[in-house]
Amino acid sequence: MIPFNRPPYTGNEDQYVLAAMRSPKISGDGEYGQRCQAWFEQHLGCPKTLLTPSCTQALEMAALLIDIQPGDEIIMPSYTFVSTANAFVLRGAKIVFVDIRPDTMNMDETLIEDAITPKTRAIVPVHYAGVACDMTVINAIAEKHGLFVIEDAAQGMMSKLDDKPLGALSHMAAYSFHETKNFTSGGEGGLLIINDERFVQRAEIIREKGTNRSQFFRGMVDKYTWVDAGSSYLPSELQAAYLWGQLEQADIITKNRLANWNVYHQGLTELAQSGRITLPSIPSNCQHNGHMFYIKCKDLVERTALLAHMKKNDILAVFHYVPLHSAPAGLQFSRFHGEDRYTTQESERLVRLPMWYGMGNDVIVKVIAAIQSFFSAKT
Repeated sequence: MIPFNRPPYTGNEDQYVLAAMRSPKISGDGEYGQRCQAWFEQHLGCPKTLLTPSCTQALEMAALLIDIQPGDEIIMPSYTFVSTANAFVLRGAKIVFVDIRPDTMNMDETLIEDAITPKTRAIVPVHYAGVACDMTVINAIAEKHGLFVIEDAAQGMMSKLDDKPLGALSHMAAYSFHETKNFTSGGEGGLLIINDERFVQRAEIIREKGTNRSQFFRGMVDKYTWVDAGSSYLPSELQAAYLWGQLEQADIITKNRLANWNVYHQGLTELAQSGRITLPSIPSNCQHNGHMFYIKCKDLVERTALLAHMKKNDILAVFHYVPLHSAPAGLQFSRFHGEDRYTTQESERLVRLPMWYGMGNDVIVKVIAAIQSFFSAKT
């Protein structure tokens, strides 16, 4: 069986994980945690980054930092992972979904402004498949209405918009290092990216259980104590050490994934040109990261048949999100503003193909051949 995903592993991780295991400090913010955060701050050009145990918790921190209160409204796409919404629902917010663009599967920036009310506090764009939302338009809307922008860049590490890294285009952002992403910190992990300096000090406090412990260790205060609401958002040194091994190979990992993506694209272009499938669309000002390769079928019936065909051929291809507004919790905690023209329709067409770092061309050729055989049989 060809799996859908394999956790990224280069072999460079071992030395650092072993060193962390043998060090006198494994609880976090040690040598490897500091190395990782410095790497991100340099590559993103932002004032502060903080490793977290997951991307979910990075988003939860962002919600705390902008002081979300019960009744506040947050605008985002319904076509996203549940964590995007949950981070704000936990603070009592109402989620307001807007429709997506069928070309990129990202939130349609032209629909955002009409969804704004006096209760709106933030916009949360999600960079689907590592392809950027139109942040120029989104940030202009936010500035006009005095709103925060928090990028859910869970899939966006090493992607760019107009040569600027995703995650560095808003007040704050979050990366994911889950095992399904391009980079992992040992299976789980995340990063809070802070681009607005006014949030830096409080972010450190929230992350350290609401204490000023980080300031204490830097000699900024003579003792540390409880100063704010917070939680434990600090990953272990083992997670950071694993991630550091991959950050040293970041360009190699990205080039490999982009090469795999291009093999898929080239091999499936003829089917797309014949109108049998739709391939991903990458806007000209976007540089993606090869996170995901997907195709779109005609409809849900055809997709269901294709997935069954792939499984019969020992290939695990999968669908992706079920739109959140149609979920039981979505009915309780959210509302969909405007018409659901594309969110449900396009989500029912999409099929994610196997993709991982180190995937051989022979595997991709087999996947392409299985897709071609499915559509040949339908001719």
